[in-house]
Amino acid sequence: MNSLSIMVAPNGARKTKRDHPRIPILAEEIAQEAAACAVAGAQALHLHVRDDLGEHSLDPTRYLTAMAAVRKVAGEELILQITTESVGRFAPSEQIEVVQAVCPEAVSIAVKELVPDYASETSAAGLYLWAFRNGIAVQHIIYSVKEFAHLLDLIERKIVPGVRHSIIFPLGRYEKNQESDPTELVPLVNMVRDNGGSSRFDWSVCAFGASETEALVTAAALGGHCRIGFENSFLNADGSMAKGNAERIVDLRKALYANRRSRASRAETLKVLGLPV
Repeated sequence: MNSLSIMVAPNGARKTKRDHPRIPILAEEIAQEAAACAVAGAQALHLHVRDDLGEHSLDPTRYLTAMAAVRKVAGEELILQITTESVGRFAPSEQIEVVQAVCPEAVSIAVKELVPDYASETSAAGLYLWAFRNGIAVQHIIYSVKEFAHLLDLIERKIVPGVRHSIIFPLGRYEKNQESDPTELVPLVNMVRDNGGSSRFDWSVCAFGASETEALVTAAALGGHCRIGFENSFLNADGSMAKGNAERIVDLRKALYANRRSRASRAETLKVLGLPV
């Protein structure tokens, strides 16, 4: 598949309105931002929800409320992906609980958080199989070559079922000042190519800091897909502060002008995000 998928991550788990006044926190704010991003060119939304104190939450009710609000304002075309990100607060059992309670069309799961050790493999295998049988698109969050090797081992041992898999590489998460560098992609993309390439993996990139656009353009040129938004950076390619997430999408699309990959359809985007195969 040569088409290109763009997902927006409008808020993340940590940033607040002190960081940017247009960070969407409430369900209604997320819905309005999602609608604007869909018009700007996003095919999917990476969704985080917050509790009453503005802290990261895995509350299924809050997810369902936010998803309903998005559907009401943005319509049915935008793919909604929830996350099980733990932020150091939520155990694997709580991550499993939210996925099964919400039963979303798509979810992102950090391998290192859901399967931190051998003891967690049985419960993780149960979730992966349940998601596979229920047609839920699972995207694996991979931060390093070591974590990619861990995922390959889980696939080999059938803990992660299926013959085709989705990965997202967050760049810069653990770098100084959380500033990404497109060269971080080199060993990760090499591992994709050495382990079946595009016949086995769909991969995406998100990138922290001022190099977000550069990293995403590089990923698109190498055959990957893009996730952009205020979760990772507020800055446009020219260093200016974006007014909202939709502006970041427009800015990325301008930067991708020379890239001739067509816009992915909804069905193609779901495959990119890990629709079971």
